Amino acid sequence: MTIQAPQTVKLVYRFDEGNATMADLLGGKGSNLCEMARLGLPVPPGFVISTQVCRDYLTKNQTLPEGLEEAVKDNLRQLEKSIGRNFGSNSNPLLVSVRSGARVSMPGMMDTILNLGINDQIVEGLASMMGDPRPAYDAYRRFIQIYSEVVMGVDPEAFERVLTDHKQKAGVALDHQLSADQLKEVVTDFKEVTREAAGSEPPSEPWEQLMAAVEAVFRSWNTPRAIFYRDHNKIDHDMGTAVTIMAMVFGNLGPSSGTGVLFTRNPSTGKAQVYGEFLTNAQGEDVVSGVRTPEPIASL
Repeated sequence: MTIQAPQTVKLVYRFDEGNATMADLLGGKGSNLCEMARLGLPVPPGFVISTQVCRDYLTKNQTLPEGLEEAVKDNLRQLEKSIGRNFGSNSNPLLVSVRSGARVSMPGMMDTILNLGINDQIVEGLASMMGDPRPAYDAYRRFIQIYSEVVMGVDPEAFERVLTDHKQKAGVALDHQLSADQLKEVVTDFKEVTREAAGSEPPSEPWEQLMAAVEAVFRSWNTPRAIFYRDHNKIDHDMGTAVTIMAMVFGNLGPSSGTGVLFTRNPSTGKAQVYGEFLTNAQGEDVVSGVRTPEPIASL
């Protein structure tokens, strides 16, 4: 079921169509990614579904507006052209992240899904493209866990228990020390966790994954933790969140890749200096989850 959206409303904006003044419409994350792209910074290509779509979705019985799916498909095709990979391809796959982002930052309150667009066949193509099966299966196990948690409501503790068991069995302390074969076993066990908890595995069809993730991010605007955070910080409950869809960059390829958080000012003192922290051979949630201790940016 769809509803008729006003014809004057633009639903989706490519990064080259927005700027920093559009936070009400594109959220803080989306508008600033647009601004960075406009300035010529090396931002992975992507596009933003507007906060108006979220507001309409939540106020109109959680129904996506007419034209949204086609707009997402059009922008996804542009993304494919710009990066030279194809969403859903087994041999040359494009994986994306699906990220929340309201006008006012609400750190940790809403949901993000990484490595979306992967399945049993695509992971093999990703491994070939990367030249190494380990980061491909690491991306796959991460996707199964976060998709199952965010979209299907599975308890994260069940996945953590499986991961801990596999590390103990392998005699390693950290996730990134698991081999490709061990990660394949983790993938199998993660699927079983989701089947037992939700009655089915995450869908294998990338388009189904994507649209379900978009709706889940919209719904995360009204989770109890998000509502409590807005109440506590006196943030408007009606602004809604944008959804940013962008090409994945893999920080888990090895010791020469990584992920981190960077400020152009010291947030404690205001001093004009590069400030932040990073992890090598990791993806974004590792920095904030505490699974490893990040290094200061100043050590680079």
